[in-house]
Formats: sequence, structure tokens, C-alpha cells
Amino acid sequence: MSKSIPFRLIEQKEGTDNLVIVLPGAGYSTQAPLLYYTTSLFYKKGFDVLHINYSFNRAEISSLNERDLAIDVQLVIDTAIHEKKYRNLYIVAKSIGTKVLRCLLDHPMFNDAKLVWLTPLLQNDDVFNAMVTTDQKGLCIFGEKDSHCFIVERYEMLKNNQNLTLKVIEGGDHSLELDEDPFMSIEILKSVISDINEF
Repeated sequence: MSKSIPFRLIEQKEGTDNLVIVLPGAGYSTQAPLLYYTTSLFYKKGFDVLHINYSFNRAEISSLNERDLAIDVQLVIDTAIHEKKYRNLYIVAKSIGTKVLRCLLDHPMFNDAKLVWLTPLLQNDDVFNAMVTTDQKGLCIFGEKDSHCFIVERYEMLKNNQNLTLKVIEGGDHSLELDEDPFMSIEILKSVISDINEF
């Protein structure tokens, strides 16, 4: 695949050793509500924020090699922060971004990173196995009505990993929203951002 991926590094004015890397979904960009407010939250907490702005059409998604994509993403990360020394790292990944996240975990620079898994692809064996076996702190948030990704049997198995904090949004879809209920969707958004803030 190997193609140049656009990125945006939002830096603190005073400098910082805190960094959050945001890996969006295929159709859920860093400007979509969950990731927009996650960005705002971490910036307010004194983090630099690195958006990895890949995008795919349907054909590209169906033939996606996440290992190749992760190599391209790692190259972007190295390019974006090559002169910086960060000690406190978070990675926030949404949906297809969790495929990239599980590949990045092989890199030593992320050994101590805290991980936020938003609607992770539990149907993908590699993502699921990474979550089951990780010894890194993780916050995992699922939509109960997410027909793509929420698999109850696999979710139950994740409960055995003491490093993971698991949350299920009642009635939530793949965007962690309630279909046709914007007001409740806003309440869910507030709850999820609050959970991330406390993590």
C-alpha cells in the first residue's frame, strides 16, 4: 500500500512531554464528535495531539492490509515527532484504527502507552487477541447495538484481563450514538469523554 498519510500535530504553546495519538475510523474522522472532543480534552490537559488523517474508499477498505498501514502510520509518527521526547503517551483508536493500534503495540516506543479502544473490531481475531493478552492499561468502550463489532462472547472474555476497563453504552451504535435521539446521544458523548478524562 505505502502511501503518504496526512497528519496534524497540535502542539502546546509551552512545550510538553505528553502526547496523544488519534487513530480515526474509516468513515469517522478526527473531526467527528467523539474524536473532536477527545482532542479538546487532551489538549486542555496539556498534551500535544497527533491526528493521523488516513482515509479510504470502499475498495481500499476491502483490500486493506493493516500491517502495511501500521508501517505507514509509524512513519508518520516518526516524522511528526522526530525532534521531540515524550514520556507520557496515550493512543486513542476508533473502529478500524484499532487494527492499526494492535500493530503499533509491537513498537517499543509504545510499551508504556495507555490505550483507549473506541468500538474496537472484536470480530477481527488479531484485534481481539491483542486486547485479551495486553498488559497495558486500556479503556474499551463499546456500543451495545453495534452490529459490526460488539460480540458478547468475546466481550465476556475480555473481562478476564485486569488491565482493561470495559464500558458498554446501552443502545449505542457504532458511532456510540442512539439512532434518532440526538439529545441522548449528546449525553452519551459527555459520558464517554468523562470516562476518557478519568482514565
